[in-house]
Amino acid sequence: MGFRNLYIAVKKNKIPYYGLNIFRQAVPIFLYQKLLNSKLKTIRNYDKAAILDRVNYYNKLQTVSAINDDAFAIKELKVFNSPKAYNFDLFEYWRYFKSNLKLNFLLGDIIHIEPKPTIQKSRPISDDNQNAILLKLDKKRHFLFVNEHKEFAAKKDLLIGRGVMSQPHRIRFMDMYFNNALCDLGQVNKHGGNPDWLKPKINIIDHLDYKFILSLEGNDVATNLKWIMSSNSIAVMPKPKYETWFMEGRLIANHHYIQIKDDFTDLEEKLRHYINNPDKAQAIIKNANAHVKQFLNKQQEDLISLLVLEKYFYYTGQCDSITKLA
Repeated sequence: MGFRNLYIAVKKNKIPYYGLNIFRQAVPIFLYQKLLNSKLKTIRNYDKAAILDRVNYYNKLQTVSAINDDAFAIKELKVFNSPKAYNFDLFEYWRYFKSNLKLNFLLGDIIHIEPKPTIQKSRPISDDNQNAILLKLDKKRHFLFVNEHKEFAAKKDLLIGRGVMSQPHRIRFMDMYFNNALCDLGQVNKHGGNPDWLKPKINIIDHLDYKFILSLEGNDVATNLKWIMSSNSIAVMPKPKYETWFMEGRLIANHHYIQIKDDFTDLEEKLRHYINNPDKAQAIIKNANAHVKQFLNKQQEDLISLLVLEKYFYYTGQCDSITKLA
């Protein structure tokens, strides 16, 4: 295994992640709660306007709405129940608040909006999604970034794509482009799809030998979009319909990624355009890398997460005040 492959394998390894979360359970929760105010005050170390902008993007609540009677209190959260990653990530920030405060939350790939304010990993991109409050959940799987040194010009003039082909839109894409000379596509699931499309999985590093990487949404968002946008390759995809903590709804077509039509009919045209105009491709990579950069400061990410939850508790009528950030 090469050094770059080893680096990715270490980042994906869940043993340290599980160990850290087991340790968190051993610390008395009142010790976390005593630290909340000091953690919130660290906003003075950052650009307040930028912090608030993200807080208000994830949590759009503006009027007080009562919490559900069947909402969960933190003392009722069974952290080691499945899905563990979601419970771990929720507990990481919820633990700083009073144990009697309650949340509505949904775990998994969520593509709808509840009638009551609800914490979730993903939501539809719309102007009417204020009841879907985003938190950085299942982040070990979704928030994987790379630190790549291979230049765009040294990569293959092809679109690489490997994935589970089960949803109709993914199958339609494969029907259209599996044998296309500009594409290296493959299905990794042995059941469903088309057995003629089967190819072995390839790792992230091998994807990065290609200038263009396919990023099609699955059940909700495309998991690979984050690491593609941190690389020197370019994500190719239709306009996203769902978003997570990564703020996919703020991505700009042909500025952060190469946008193709929902019916995929302009794929060849778009690939040839950026092969023939590498300066425009390099601009997209620069913009994508800049979008990723805002998620790399762990202390800042922690602060924003805590502020999102504090705003949630305030607008569900469970606390009398909200941190004064001005």
